[in-house]
Amino acid sequence: MRVKFLPALLTSIAAMFILASCSKKTNKIGRYVPSNAAIVVHVNAASVTEKLPWEEVKQNDLFKTIYADSSLGTYTKAALDNPENTGIDIKKDLVFFIVKDSSGGYIAAIGTVKDAAKFKAYNTAALKNATASEKNGVQYMVSDRTTVSWDKDKFIVVSDAPEVAQMNDLDKMMKKDSMPAVLPKSTRNGITTAEYLYTLKEDKSLAENEKFSELVNTKGDIHFWANSQSLYEGNAGMPGMAMVNIRKLYEGSFTTGTVQFENGKIDVDMKSYSGKELSDIMKKYSGTKIDADMVKRLPAKDVAVFLAMNFKPEGIKEFVKLIGVDGFINMGASQLGFNLDDFIKANKGDILFSISDITKDTAGKTDAAIFFAASKGDKASFDKLVAAGKKMGSPEMGGATAKFHFNQNDQFFSIGTRKEYIDQFVAKNADNQFAFFDKISSGPIGGYVNLQYILSSFRTEANKDSLGRLALDASLKVWDNILVSGGEFKDGGMLQHVEINLLDKSTNSLKQLNQYAAVIANIAKEKKKENGMWDIRLKGDTTTVDKDSLPAY
Repeated sequence: MRVKFLPALLTSIAAMFILASCSKKTNKIGRYVPSNAAIVVHVNAASVTEKLPWEEVKQNDLFKTIYADSSLGTYTKAALDNPENTGIDIKKDLVFFIVKDSSGGYIAAIGTVKDAAKFKAYNTAALKNATASEKNGVQYMVSDRTTVSWDKDKFIVVSDAPEVAQMNDLDKMMKKDSMPAVLPKSTRNGITTAEYLYTLKEDKSLAENEKFSELVNTKGDIHFWANSQSLYEGNAGMPGMAMVNIRKLYEGSFTTGTVQFENGKIDVDMKSYSGKELSDIMKKYSGTKIDADMVKRLPAKDVAVFLAMNFKPEGIKEFVKLIGVDGFINMGASQLGFNLDDFIKANKGDILFSISDITKDTAGKTDAAIFFAASKGDKASFDKLVAAGKKMGSPEMGGATAKFHFNQNDQFFSIGTRKEYIDQFVAKNADNQFAFFDKISSGPIGGYVNLQYILSSFRTEANKDSLGRLALDASLKVWDNILVSGGEFKDGGMLQHVEINLLDKSTNSLKQLNQYAAVIANIAKEKKKENGMWDIRLKGDTTTVDKDSLPAY
């Protein structure tokens, strides 16, 4: 009997192994993208071209201006007439990525070739004095820093970018006199790099990365991937950060994101992953929900900016210990009469920040109510922080006590620019129900930016006929607000959702951005002419710009 059932048992075991191997998430989009790519952007061209057909792009006033340029070559005009005249399949996936390597770095683009003859003809015309060659069925054209290559199915464009290796040298970027006078010399063999990508082993690509597969298999118009470790690894960093174990912040860290252009809004969903030690801290100490009662206390009428958070203060201590600055913080805090443990015990884990009720005086000077509040934990520890704050705000410490007011009770501490707001919050004289709060209140982090209100506050009679006013009016017709929510730790990563809302709720946001970009570009062009920075008028043209000469939106 045992022998009889042995073949069946072995077959079942084999089937289990086959199913297990097949269940591993893979993808085609990352097949020729190195697994160590620092930044990857995937464009779902089929979705994007459906939401914004090229014929609509051609109606854009900025497009018409570019197309009317008499200096454009026939190959460029043909591409503008129809991008598929380049030989590219514009409805197939496009992937752009940046890689740091021993030569500095490079930027690459991958897409699908629809017509190889057209692709070759276009690039022959576009790349002046390019050197052409062929190897192992792949065609190459090299011009300066750029190498264009293609086989019967796909194209890969590689542009050398040695500057990539310097992009995070913050100490140099912050000192203009230390920046190089000229760009780094290109030493890359573009054909060698392209060959490497064509022959890239699947297990060395992002095709077998499960997180990347999960990302690109999520419905979206654009996907982006940022590998913090690849981006920051090997950078010298700022000398002042030498005492920080900065590697703990980026080791194993990356962020994924999906962008969708919907009617009246742009949705962005992000997920941030970290190395094991930092992930363990985030998982253990992430917050729960924003304190709704604390938000109701906020005595604001018109909110411009809002941010609320809930967190477990103990996580701060674990974080600073992880990066090795706990001793440094304690040393500095001791000069003010408290230590890190006092800071942790003093906080209950709720904070609230807002900017609201923007006003202008008769001279046109803008003022706003700036407000901050925190929930209190241990009273004795919190009193030490208050004493330290008073010390820091004293004239001897370079503070300016007259600009800010504070108050407190057993639950909360509040500080801000308007004393009546501070006192009302502490006394709970307000019971506000903010319309935006329900949309951002489900997690430990919530934010709101009222773009309409902020933009409106910049309007003045003095600039009503200026180009700046035209740009402001165009923006007021487009932007509504931004909502931010999330902060939950789920499936190994921190979630975040951003919703950018536009005023027109019935039209796809990508179409609206297309028109808005045209308006702003035309205004910018006229502004440069007005400032004397450039002049693109034809000889004898004395036309002046006014509101009616710009495209309506």
